[in-house]
Amino acid sequence: MSAGHRAERLVNDYADLIKRLSYTYLGTAADAEDVCQEVLLKLLDRAEPFASPEHERAWVVRVTANRCKDLLRCRSARPTLPLDEVSEPIAPDPGDDRARAELVLRAVMRLPLEYREAIFLRYYENYSIRDVARACGCGEDAAAQRLSRGRAKLRVLLKEAGYDEEGL
Repeated sequence: MSAGHRAERLVNDYADLIKRLSYTYLGTAADAEDVCQEVLLKLLDRAEPFASPEHERAWVVRVTANRCKDLLRCRSARPTLPLDEVSEPIAPDPGDDRARAELVLRAVMRLPLEYREAIFLRYYENYSIRDVARACGCGEDAAAQRLSRGRAKLRVLLKEAGYDEEGL
C-alpha cells in the first residue's frame, strides 16, 4: 500500500475517533484537531506493524489519551478566563433529540477526567469493560467502578439541568 493510500485509510479510520476522544479531554475543537494531527503523524511514522486492527485501534486510543493528558498538565501554566466572563449558552429545546444529546455530552464533559474517559469509551465508542480498563490503564473492577460512579454523577448533573431519567 502506498504512503498516500495508507495516510488516507488512517485518516478515514481514526480522525473522528481521535477528535471526539480529544474533545472529551480538552473541551475545545482546536485542541482536539491539534491532537488528531499529532496522533495521525505518529501513526504514520510507526514502523512496527500492529498485530491486528484491534491492536491498532487500542494504540490510537492510548496515544490520544496520553497526549491529551500531557496537554492538560501543560494547561496549568496557561491563563484562564473566569466563568462569570463567559456568556451562557442558550438553553436547548428539551423536545429535540439532538438537544438532549448535546445536553448529555455537556454533562459528560463536566465529569472528572477518570469518569469522563470511561463513560466516553464505553457509551460513545462502545468499548467493553475490558477494553475500557486497558485504555484507562486500570483493572476491570476499577473501570466498572469508574463507570458506576460516573453514571451516578451524570444523573446528578442532568437532574440539576432540569432533566430526569424519564426526560432523556
